[in-house]
Amino acid sequence: MNAYNFTVQTLDGKPAPLADWRGQVLLIVNTASKCGFTPQFAGLEELHRKYKDRGFEVLGFPCNQFAGQEPGNADEIANFCSLTYEVDFPMMSKIEVNGPKADPFYAWLKGQKKGLLGSESVKWNFTKFLIDRSGAVVARFPPNAEPKSLQGAIEALL
Repeated sequence: MNAYNFTVQTLDGKPAPLADWRGQVLLIVNTASKCGFTPQFAGLEELHRKYKDRGFEVLGFPCNQFAGQEPGNADEIANFCSLTYEVDFPMMSKIEVNGPKADPFYAWLKGQKKGLLGSESVKWNFTKFLIDRSGAVVARFPPNAEPKSLQGAIEALL
């Protein structure tokens, strides 16, 4: 099993088979528009623009499980990302990343790369998972890892 076995939904509710990104390096991020880490949208967009022509994509997954920091609906999230940070990378539908209603893709991600002290739970918004061209999860980065600090890991996979 790899990332390409999953289908998620776009922010506007359409199916998005991850197989559509087969052969690309992916950075998966659970996002929130009212979080202390929200300014990372700018850095994520920079990574997207810098590497997209080399087979790299950022996929954002809004999540409201951490202190209610993503209360908006799909239109509000889309407007915020576009107007505030000029986000051009794909944003998916709002999901849960932990607990019994966790999105199956996120349940798989967490099992592939555990966090601090072997914990599977996503601890906060802007946890990042890096997936290589074969669909395998190769790294997990904490919320406080600035997007530009991931450039070396991304370049190694491109």
